Amino acid sequence: MNRFIVISASIAIFLSILFFPLLNSNYWLKWRASLIPSTKLAADLIVKNGVIFTSDPSFPFADSMAVRDGRILRVGNYSSLQDLSGYGTKELNLEGKIVVPGFIDSHVHLIFAGLQMARVQLGGVNKKNEVVRLVKEAALNAKKGSWVLGGRWNNDLWGGELPVASWIDEVTPDNPVWISRMDGHMGLANSKALKLAGVTNSSKDPNGGKIMRNADGEPTGLLIETAMELILARIPEVSVDERREAMLRASRFALTRGVTAVVDFGRYFPGAPVEHSWQDFSDVYQWADSSGKMIIRVCLFFPMETWSRLYDLVHKAGHALSNWIYFGGVKAFADGSLGSNSALFHEPYFDEPHNSGLQVVEFENLFNMTMSSDKSGLQVAIHAIGDKANDMILAIYESVASKNGKRDRRFRIEHVQHLAPGTADRFGQQGIVASVQPDHLLDDADVAIRKLGVDRAEKGSYLFKSLLSSNALLALGSDWPVTSIYPLHAIRTAMKRTPPGWENAWIPSERLSLNDALIAHTISAAQACFLENEIGSLSTGKFADFVILSTDSWDDFASEGSASVEVTYVGGVQAYP
Repeated sequence: MNRFIVISASIAIFLSILFFPLLNSNYWLKWRASLIPSTKLAADLIVKNGVIFTSDPSFPFADSMAVRDGRILRVGNYSSLQDLSGYGTKELNLEGKIVVPGFIDSHVHLIFAGLQMARVQLGGVNKKNEVVRLVKEAALNAKKGSWVLGGRWNNDLWGGELPVASWIDEVTPDNPVWISRMDGHMGLANSKALKLAGVTNSSKDPNGGKIMRNADGEPTGLLIETAMELILARIPEVSVDERREAMLRASRFALTRGVTAVVDFGRYFPGAPVEHSWQDFSDVYQWADSSGKMIIRVCLFFPMETWSRLYDLVHKAGHALSNWIYFGGVKAFADGSLGSNSALFHEPYFDEPHNSGLQVVEFENLFNMTMSSDKSGLQVAIHAIGDKANDMILAIYESVASKNGKRDRRFRIEHVQHLAPGTADRFGQQGIVASVQPDHLLDDADVAIRKLGVDRAEKGSYLFKSLLSSNALLALGSDWPVTSIYPLHAIRTAMKRTPPGWENAWIPSERLSLNDALIAHTISAAQACFLENEIGSLSTGKFADFVILSTDSWDDFASEGSASVEVTYVGGVQAYP
């Protein structure tokens, strides 16, 4: 009897030890995870019950997505992802909300945008008195003798009259002032700044630039294109700490707009030192990358004059410094901007009959730099706004491709705002990337009609649909800080093309569908800078960069283009809010 009791007790104890773990819920989670085949890993995150637009033509829509180690494991319906759910897997119920790939802004000046956020803000100001008030306020808060900087003014908002130094001289007696126009191709200096820079009535216009003068030949304070260097050279260099904070400030703001990657053309404008881009790379980007402070991905372009330095860097380090920083290529300028009457056209400006614009870089020099850059294997991007500038760059690209031989080069033209008849077709024929900024047309519609005349403006301006129909690779961006970084706004603009104060679309035949605009701001933008294997679509193996939108109706989104960013994820981790 005693032996039976002992044996029974022993069995009970053994069974208790054996089955005790089953009482713990974590045991069952671990057991479930152990059932996942060894060739598959449990997801860190499963996003479910949504409308996921993938930007992947092989699988355009899904309702769920699995993520592990910052990359996408699988996209599909929820039941198809069950085998990826295991111990530690978190699930996010989208409750029907729309998800899109993280937006890629194809053209920004990131650090400059961050700096401008902390300077005099003149964007949207529509009265002369308000310009003066804001500059006065900044001067009162500045140390005596220090520079007052800022910009984004648009003279078209107050009737077109160009500002002059006398507007602000009285309120800035002790401080030099430089405030740039919204397009970055013209700026206003006060008389103190002109004096520091030695700009007088005897100063000559530099090649590719212009000093605006009054009837007596005196400088008005306005400097265009390369003439801006006369002032920019006198402005003290921004400190390393200021530039670092500017990059972080701009990156944080970009995330609020759903932007997870940008193509950064740096603080490089006509008249600006080419060293700025390289200083920012070493002082800011390498610092941020090595210290773990990068929060969006950047693809960097450098001044074309320095192509050999970039070639050496790429030859040594490859095209990626890390998962955050990529080396894109080189950039140059062909012309200026429409608002500054410096975009290069075949015919004169309607409001300035003796002016057809400015060619910022001499043809031979631009051709030779393009040839050398392309021969070294670098991607080339050139700024061109006027129709003549675009035709000139297409001719250079065609000749360079013919001489250097066939390869996947993806030549880019930045802006592509005004084209001559038939030019849009050449983009597709030559395989050129058209890097465009839809929100520019909101400011330019009235301006283009005034400066080019109705016929020229409506036949050749912002031909998004024509470029897409020609099989050109269309990539959308903002040109931030020229316009604000806001992909959802740019997408709506591309769909509607309705400028402020207008009831109807400007050139409605050039409107894009929602699908086309989303593609152009995601996977096509990635292809435009050779990053389509890493970002741009919600596809297996790519980074889990995605945005949850405020709407749950695809039909409403497709018809109106109205939505806002609720949450931004970068590498599968919530980055905003």
